Amino acid sequence: MSRHTLFIAISTLALALPLACAATPGDAAPMDMHQGTGVNGNSPLVQEIRSATAKYKDINVALHKETGWVVATPCVSGPDTGAMGVHVVNPSRIADGVLDPSAPEALIYEPMPDGSMRLVGVEFIEVAADWAARYPDGPPPEVAGNLMNLLQVPNRFGLPEAYYLHVWAWQDNPKGSFADWNTDVTCAMQPLPTT
Repeated sequence: MSRHTLFIAISTLALALPLACAATPGDAAPMDMHQGTGVNGNSPLVQEIRSATAKYKDINVALHKETGWVVATPCVSGPDTGAMGVHVVNPSRIADGVLDPSAPEALIYEPMPDGSMRLVGVEFIEVAADWAARYPDGPPPEVAGNLMNLLQVPNRFGLPEAYYLHVWAWQDNPKGSFADWNTDVTCAMQPLPTT
């Protein structure tokens, strides 16, 4: 799948999400004592991700037009498993065949009661067909020794088969720092689309 095709697939997931008013520069939520201090909160991978993504705590920094980040999903939640959050992706990273802990493919934000967005984690993503073409005899993809999960098709997101790994670097997760869903993240404050 070409980068352009993947970008279109991801872009079609973007719904009416009023992020322009979600936060203003300087409104990033302060760290509280529960963020990033869980079971794997002090792992080298989590620490590297926190160092590399600290500048994106303010979502407006990520969404500045020169950065390459775009909103890909509204807040993703499950009926009884918590949430993933709002995914902001860098499409140029998704099909590059590189899995760099300091350069994740997606940033994950949680909508807050005041309308701001709080950075809670990241996601590493590689389209399975692209990975197989680049590394036909290679091992499955991993990030710093952590094997990635396989998102099969069909899936509720309408995405092609892809490898992914969530890392909850900015918000503890009772299920673990690398679990898909975080029961301490919610989409309850997601702004509803206006009609």
